[in-house]
Amino acid sequence: MNTQVLVFLASCAILWSLESAVPLYRFRGNRLRHALPNVALTVLVLLTSVALSFVTAAAASYAKTTLVDVLIGIVALDFFAYVAHVTLHSLPLGWRFHRVHHSEEEVDVTTALRQHPGETVWRVLWQLPAIVLVGVPLWVVVVYLTISSLNAQLEHANLRVPERVDRMLRLLFVTPNMHKVHHSRQQSETDSNYANIFSIWDRIFGTYTRRVDFATLRYGLDDVEVRSLRGLLAMPFRS
Repeated sequence: MNTQVLVFLASCAILWSLESAVPLYRFRGNRLRHALPNVALTVLVLLTSVALSFVTAAAASYAKTTLVDVLIGIVALDFFAYVAHVTLHSLPLGWRFHRVHHSEEEVDVTTALRQHPGETVWRVLWQLPAIVLVGVPLWVVVVYLTISSLNAQLEHANLRVPERVDRMLRLLFVTPNMHKVHHSRQQSETDSNYANIFSIWDRIFGTYTRRVDFATLRYGLDDVEVRSLRGLLAMPFRS
């Protein structure tokens, strides 16, 4: 866990610096002030994940360790991550918690874990079917979550990525340009591009949106504007 956190912090620092050099959008306000609530939520997400890690460890204690099982396990974890994300949008209770993430009006690397602890619990619970049904070793779960967190930072980073490069990569993987569409204020675009690491899930289940127009794309939610940590934590419990 310590190594995973260090890798996460190092990659976040690198992407934060790159955002300053080649930003996709120019921030309207102070970047540090904007990042503070997201950083606080990140700490809460990490603490929640650590608190629930014993559940994952118990479920993975009977797992197999062959190479084929490892590959199948990673794919299975990513599929159930896709399902968890879709249900966060489709179920009213799930959306109450997930809209904390979508309320961000200026998406950057710190948005990656702008996540309510209640959503973290939901996502962890959806890891269990993959672990139990497929038999995923605990170390593979750790590897998957490390890759997932790194890709989450990259796909949320406020970086200008050449369209040709992005288009080639998203044939298999979720890329920054592909995920930015998911943060659109337009409902049809928000309800698309749910995939976590592998973009194939959106293609298979018909939730893929290819087009992105950064000239007109607007982040956030029309009916929500919360900037404080207290407000973000209370958001799911407000009508």
